[in-house]
Amino acid sequence: MSKAKKKKKVTPNQQTSSSKWIFWVIGIIAVCILGLIVLSNMSKGGGDERAALTYDNQPYLGKESAPVEVVEFGDYKCPACKNFTESFFPLIQKDYVDTGKVKFYFMNYAFINNDSSRAAEFAETVYKELGNDTFWKFHELLYKKQNAADEKKDVLTESYLEDTLKEVSSDADAKKVASAFKDGKGKDAFDQDMKTANDLGITGTPTIYVGGKKFEGKTIDDFDQMVKDAAKENK
Repeated sequence: MSKAKKKKKVTPNQQTSSSKWIFWVIGIIAVCILGLIVLSNMSKGGGDERAALTYDNQPYLGKESAPVEVVEFGDYKCPACKNFTESFFPLIQKDYVDTGKVKFYFMNYAFINNDSSRAAEFAETVYKELGNDTFWKFHELLYKKQNAADEKKDVLTESYLEDTLKEVSSDADAKKVASAFKDGKGKDAFDQDMKTANDLGITGTPTIYVGGKKFEGKTIDDFDQMVKDAAKENK
């Protein structure tokens, strides 16, 4: 029968060294975890931070003196945008735009198909050539005439857009816009909107920003609170 091995005795100094080693390992791990958390939060940018939005040369509704900017990123082929324009926006216009609480802007995020980009660039040309009032009439009419069955078809042709514009302007003005569109007069404005939307990481429409912050709510009460908060921050 073999002899049992004797267990080595651990001296007090060895116990102390072992404890210190474990303490430092745990400390290093904790520091690493904390660092990862901080880096993660920095990369997310924080939900309360304002987006760097530029409102110059953008079509808007409301008084120049309104303290809060509200922006809708939309697509003229998007059924949800049509619903927003016809159902939710009238409440915003009545209680916030017309009362001088907000300036309401529209920016393009055209992502559904070729119709989306064509209509968006044409609308930008309307704004450039005929001004703010005609733009909003054309904007509203495009959504009003939107057909859900045509979502995946190319139906918003140049001739369709020109004919639609004739419903809210003269034939001469519509031809003027159609000619300017062919010359690419609305492309820079459209490209700028798309760059802004992509920089913000927008992936769908309608996407709303209130006072530079993304609207995550679902009701008019949520919207009201964001407007009030933004107004306080702007004082």
